[in-house]
Amino acid sequence: MDVFKILSLVLYVGIIVVIAVIGRRQTRSSKDLLFGGGKIGAIMSAFSYGTAYFSAVLFIGFAGQIGWNFGLSSLWIAILNAIIGVFGVWAIIGWRMKKASIDLNVFTLGEYLEKRYKSPGIRIIATVATFLFLIPYSAAVFMGLSYLFTINFSLPYWLALLLIGLLTAFYLVMGGYKSVAMIDVVFGMIMIIGVVILFLTTLSKTGGLSTIIADLGEINPALVEVVGPPGIWPLFTLIFLTSVAPFAMPQLLQKFVSIKDKKAIKKGAIASSLFALLIGCIAYFVGATTRILVTLEDFPDVFINGTPIYDRLMPELLGHVVPEFLSSLMLLLILAASMSSLASMVLTSSSTFVKDIYEVNAKETPSDSKISRISQMANIIFVALSILLALGNFDSIVAIMGISWGALGSVFLGPVIWGLYGNPTYFSKKGAIFAGIVGLVVCITLFALGRPSPEAGTIGMLISLFFPLGFALNSKISTGEKQTETR
Repeated sequence: MDVFKILSLVLYVGIIVVIAVIGRRQTRSSKDLLFGGGKIGAIMSAFSYGTAYFSAVLFIGFAGQIGWNFGLSSLWIAILNAIIGVFGVWAIIGWRMKKASIDLNVFTLGEYLEKRYKSPGIRIIATVATFLFLIPYSAAVFMGLSYLFTINFSLPYWLALLLIGLLTAFYLVMGGYKSVAMIDVVFGMIMIIGVVILFLTTLSKTGGLSTIIADLGEINPALVEVVGPPGIWPLFTLIFLTSVAPFAMPQLLQKFVSIKDKKAIKKGAIASSLFALLIGCIAYFVGATTRILVTLEDFPDVFINGTPIYDRLMPELLGHVVPEFLSSLMLLLILAASMSSLASMVLTSSSTFVKDIYEVNAKETPSDSKISRISQMANIIFVALSILLALGNFDSIVAIMGISWGALGSVFLGPVIWGLYGNPTYFSKKGAIFAGIVGLVVCITLFALGRPSPEAGTIGMLISLFFPLGFALNSKISTGEKQTETR
């Protein structure tokens, strides 16, 4: 086992422990624990959003599978993720979500939807959806990390899961959101340095950009065209899923509840977008080079009957193609990306449990210290549930992530967008509830019938987005007719 890898990992864990202790000292209330007191600055928020957006799902699942299949056209996903999924979300949702949290005194997405639509029912739907689909997504991230640890440290899969889970639970319980926000800055720096080195070493290993283009074109000319071999519709659904779902992802929207003010949102939008553009473009670019660097001849164990096991493409590239003295940095790159995503999802799940279930059903108003203790217990429980689900070792990380994002987007996209921008007179609770339910049912049904998860998610989200328009139009027509009759 590489001593340098072990030392790097020990240093990394040490930094997390120190920051967790600092976060603990700055956490004085349950609001601090779950939401950073609503006073997180621009840079911390930018890194927190960006690192939560990316994870082992990108580097292990998406980059390998999509880069292999789509070639260089997978870069469209990275570019539009940065423009729409990051800058667009900050510009369109950011301040309105922050303002709504202040005006309505809400902290979770379920709380906001209940007060906006005056419907306890929609809060219940939001709570169930958050639990039901964030935990599988957390499990997918745990799976990706465990694959990497298994390859780099020859650890059993279950042991890798357990160690990562314990570390995640530790710093969440110690300092909550403040610890996560501070650690995300460190994670973000590691990711920036890591992807730049990964890009340069990939160019060196392959002979440069022109050689990569020539080699990919020789394998399949479509790999270097504007749209890769699978075609325009699969590419569109991947872009739509990964770029539009963030408008409705509870763990990402929570960043705007926690951010300090409007000025911080403007600064954070630019910083987070540049970060996403760099990370995404390099990840998908390197993913495309797996066609060249991870071959059947050199890595027969990665293939079954000539078809690659997609979730093993990037781990093999990072573990064997990257120079030995840099492999520990690549390990920290994936670990940094994933720990942030895990922390965001667990915090969102625990805050949803505390605010939308525990406080709502408590017979008497619980003390702040009791809420903090319940929150810490919830963090541990949700980490444990994710680990247990990850032990199932499902076939495809991409499929789990796709259906989780697609399902959450189908439930929340229409209600969130029209809740923030629609006229309350016409965009009512009926339209919001039906949009979420119908969108989710369509998404899950399509997936159950064998359609790819990005396609199922895209169609579900489109229904969720446009369904309320039909209700609003009908309401407007009905209101107009009643006014005419009155006259």
